[in-house]
Amino acid sequence: MDPVTHALASYALKRAAFPRVTRSVTLAIVVAGTLADLDLLSSYFGPSAYLTFYRTSCHSLLAALLFSLLVTLPFFFFKPKSAENQTSRATIFIAALAAALLHLFLDVLQSAGVELFWPFSTRRFAMDWVPSLDLWILGILLAGILLPLLSGLVTEEIGARSKGPRGRVGASLALAALILYLVVRFIDHGSAIAALESRTYRGELPRKVAAFAESSSPFRWHGIVETERALHDVEVQVGPGAEFDPGSAITTYKPEPSPALDAARNSALARRFLQVARFPKAAVEQTPRGSHVILRAFPYTRDRVAGLRVQALVDTDPSGKVLSEELTWVPSSRDFWWK
Repeated sequence: MDPVTHALASYALKRAAFPRVTRSVTLAIVVAGTLADLDLLSSYFGPSAYLTFYRTSCHSLLAALLFSLLVTLPFFFFKPKSAENQTSRATIFIAALAAALLHLFLDVLQSAGVELFWPFSTRRFAMDWVPSLDLWILGILLAGILLPLLSGLVTEEIGARSKGPRGRVGASLALAALILYLVVRFIDHGSAIAALESRTYRGELPRKVAAFAESSSPFRWHGIVETERALHDVEVQVGPGAEFDPGSAITTYKPEPSPALDAARNSALARRFLQVARFPKAAVEQTPRGSHVILRAFPYTRDRVAGLRVQALVDTDPSGKVLSEELTWVPSSRDFWWK
């Protein structure tokens, strides 16, 4: 999820569950709910650093605990001027931890995956229910925060008194609407997976399928199907009256087995890349020195320039011995990111 959505979600959580805390505590909660996205800065240090740090250490349960402690620490040294405005440090820590865990929860619902149990496990958890930028979630959170503000201004103008902390009801309704929206996404994702698994593709049965969310609609999904000989990229519509045509899939055939391809996939750099790439796509080109192997991951969206993507390049000699290997940006994604 993008940092703006995480900040809004943290603020909505604060308003709903911790409505009476001070501005400084509010700031601490929002910071705790967004700090994990510091790993985005790893992109400025190259594709290797990006692959190593993005959605790994900063997006772990251990990091959530450390971030919560970090934002709570200043409150041990600075006391509020008024005792009435004092919030217990335990409450501040719990609120910060809740925001940090909410961040992880929202990111687990996406497709890139997060290493929740880093450094003890490199397994990535990804539910594929929502896209990296979900305009519906953004709209729900904005409505829950801004509409009560406008309502409060009107109430003050007519001289009426508001009951309870301002914005609490709106934030609570926004979080409830968010949960309802996620339930719809969960159901639609299951329907998309069922549709993908129930068809054949170029005469082959699916071996592995995934349905990735699109921002435009919860009823539209980007399906990827792996069969024995190919990878199939297809749009899936779900909901009443929706039809699915597997014949519309864009098919990419896998390269023929070769010593060069086996050597490239077994290289240390490629194994590291393949831990992240859920649907790797290989291309083998012949060169005067042997073979040039390109390993890419199928994108999680039909937008070819949606975010940074990494590829692995491996050169081998005719016998399959690895001569060189490196990680680089997929050109289209890098151009979009830096522009």
